[in-house]
Amino acid sequence: MSTGTAEDVKAALAEQADSKRIPVLQRFFKSGEGEYAHGDVFIGVRVPDNRLVAKRFSTLSLIEIDQLLNSPIHEHRQSALFILVYRYLAASRPSTRDDKLRGELSSFYVKALKRGRVNNWDLIDASAEHLLGDYLQDQSRQLLYDLASSSQLWERRAAIIATFAFIKRKDGSTTFDLAKQLLHDREPLMHKAVGWMLRETGKRISKKVLTTFLDQHAAHMPRIMLSYAIEHLSAKQRTHYRSLKI
Repeated sequence: MSTGTAEDVKAALAEQADSKRIPVLQRFFKSGEGEYAHGDVFIGVRVPDNRLVAKRFSTLSLIEIDQLLNSPIHEHRQSALFILVYRYLAASRPSTRDDKLRGELSSFYVKALKRGRVNNWDLIDASAEHLLGDYLQDQSRQLLYDLASSSQLWERRAAIIATFAFIKRKDGSTTFDLAKQLLHDREPLMHKAVGWMLRETGKRISKKVLTTFLDQHAAHMPRIMLSYAIEHLSAKQRTHYRSLKI
């Protein structure tokens, strides 16, 4: 483990980079003209390799993490978020719990999110559950409702993905509230995210809580959202909910 600097992290990532992967990443993460991640820059680092680099620098200071988040290079921002999560998880262990640090890390994350530095679906999905959801578990969740009302796609996605932390503790209430709030979101990435979280309520809490929600809202759900939500239901149930579309 190394404290290091942002430049040290960048150098370590450069050692793992493979330019042959760049075209695939550009297509996969939609960084072309007019796409949701237009202008994002890649150097071709695999996620498992990035996680290994992040673990080496898991005590990196917030000042240095901020420098990584300000980079135009996707893998630099990704590594910064992995490091933030590692620091947060360490501060959340019973033996090393530090509530002040947990709060600082969560606040730092929200500020980065609001200034557009957590700006692709994989970055949100790797971080929001921990740095938003876990932290807000026993606190007011109003922030999530505020983010879900944002005009910014990534803030809305962070809001719903954060509820994964609640779902894992058998609490689907905020997921269902936000799903209703986001029911008519125009972005396919949001349809997928909301559907995914709804599906998880059925898997991790009970199918009953999911089907109760679907009975009320399936007819008005975007097709992608509904498809994700009902993925693990029986064939008969899937056919039934698809038939409710209006």
